[in-house]
Amino acid sequence: MPPTAAPRAQPSLRERFDALRNLPPFLRQIWAASPALTMASLGLRLVRALLPVATLYVGKLIIDEAVRLIGLAPGADLPSLWRSGQLDDLAFLIALEFGLAVFSDLLGRAVSYADSLLSELFTNATSVRLMEHAATLDLEDFEDPDLQDRLDRARRQTMGRMNLMGQLFGQVQDAITVVTFAIGLLVYAPWLILLLAVALVPAFIGESHFNALGYSLNFQWTPERRQLEYVRQMGASVETAKEVKIFGLHRFLIARFRDLAQRFYAANRALARRRAVWGTVLAALGTLGYYVAYAYIVWRTLRGDFSIGDLTFLAGSFRRLRQLLEGLLVGFSQIAGQALYLDDLFSFFEIEPEIRSPANPVAVPRPIRRGFVFENVGFRYPGAERWALRGVSFELRAGEVLALVGENGAGKTTLVKLLARLYDPDEGRILLDGRDLRDYDLDDLRGNIGVVFQDFVRYHLTAGENIGVGRVEAMHDGARIREAARRALADEVIEALPLKYEQMIGRRFRDGVDLSGGQWQKIAIARAYMRDAQVVILDEPTAALDARAEFEVFQRFRDLSEARTTVLISHRFSSVRMADRILVLAEGRLEAAGTHDELMRQRGRYAELFELQAAGYR
Repeated sequence: MPPTAAPRAQPSLRERFDALRNLPPFLRQIWAASPALTMASLGLRLVRALLPVATLYVGKLIIDEAVRLIGLAPGADLPSLWRSGQLDDLAFLIALEFGLAVFSDLLGRAVSYADSLLSELFTNATSVRLMEHAATLDLEDFEDPDLQDRLDRARRQTMGRMNLMGQLFGQVQDAITVVTFAIGLLVYAPWLILLLAVALVPAFIGESHFNALGYSLNFQWTPERRQLEYVRQMGASVETAKEVKIFGLHRFLIARFRDLAQRFYAANRALARRRAVWGTVLAALGTLGYYVAYAYIVWRTLRGDFSIGDLTFLAGSFRRLRQLLEGLLVGFSQIAGQALYLDDLFSFFEIEPEIRSPANPVAVPRPIRRGFVFENVGFRYPGAERWALRGVSFELRAGEVLALVGENGAGKTTLVKLLARLYDPDEGRILLDGRDLRDYDLDDLRGNIGVVFQDFVRYHLTAGENIGVGRVEAMHDGARIREAARRALADEVIEALPLKYEQMIGRRFRDGVDLSGGQWQKIAIARAYMRDAQVVILDEPTAALDARAEFEVFQRFRDLSEARTTVLISHRFSSVRMADRILVLAEGRLEAAGTHDELMRQRGRYAELFELQAAGYR
């Protein structure tokens, strides 16, 4: 079964090289994370890059000195050579090579230490930037599956690209080492370097090809990876545990996970097999080039052109140079491949919101004097043919309690999303005190609106923080939090908790205490009081409460929210009838408006729904 995402063609050679444009901004982000650690890592690598050729050259001197000593005093014992002082130079060279080895190991550990710290800082900084940018995007972006795929890939890059930093810095270090070895080889046999470079080109081309195939595979399977993560979470989370057990869903979820995982594994296995086979063949060409050069060096040594020390130095230099050049070419290919993944991160940062403040925004009036006016408003969700709202016109007066009534899908929640400017209308306009809603500063507008949605978030935070998120800048104002809890009738719930306002609620973390649905809803309503906004929207926030408890909450809300403009959505008419005015929506259009008594006298949809609910209670 093929993956559900549209297949992505293998990136062309031009696309792979174009992806290298992502490296400068990537390096700038690394530098911004910590200039000091970046300089430390590069400086340490620079010093370490010089040590391999120095160590190898000292080894050559050791062998030449040993050969010289054998020629001067054949058959001499070690004590006599030591007493005569003839071993002093050899001992010094051995001690020097030992010191270089220890110093190289020390530098390697220092580089790893600097890189680990820099990696942590970069990952944290990039994650923060990702969250900050995501916060600026429109609500419709988060409801787009394609953007969810892009966001998932971007999240992976915040955690998975630090090996690219190590590769880039390692490439710089290896390039310096290559130069030092190449200088040594140029003195003896310059054409060997050309031979080596030509022999390694096939491996470079093969690595580039399979890196591109790997990126294409990962891109294509992004939706399946998200499904895997979703099924894994569903099968082992506190939120789903009850239904998984009752309905015996574990077998179904395990089977779904195995199917997706097996398909992804099969695709990866096929690519890995091809990569292994071709990699072996192409690497053999590089090995052949090395042994041709090695045979040439041996032949020159037998002719007397090179000493035994020269032989060991040249053979070692050529072997290391081959490894380094192969690493540079393959590493460049891998960097080009990983730069393709950076496209996922940086392309996400390039997404711009459509809903934003104008160039010269107007402050929201305090207090709101006239209220909101909907003028022939129409809206449909992106990609949808059906209008969620069409031709809707009404006035929401300042200080008024307005109730929205209608069957599911009538457009009630869509209307309040437009009011909070989570969306902009496709037709018509919305006015606040006579000015288009789009003229106002977006943060200021939303700061003056408090919303409790029917699918409110259950934050796995302390009880106090769960209320404090309603007004983040007052998160540590304990008196305000307690007052908001009192108004929402949540204070009794919190006082019964072991740690009261400091109690972690929700089962995700240690010592967390879960609440009932009704208790959670009271906490959510307290956020609206915490916000202390001029406009309050309650979108079926009390669905988990019984009719009496809901009536008490709304009655208390009405008493405590005088002079606030309020929009109330509820299916319970006992609560709706306390509103100043009621709007009846049907199939995205405004069908009727009036008080409870007026709508009952009209004998329309409102009266029908009211009587159906009353009959149910009887």
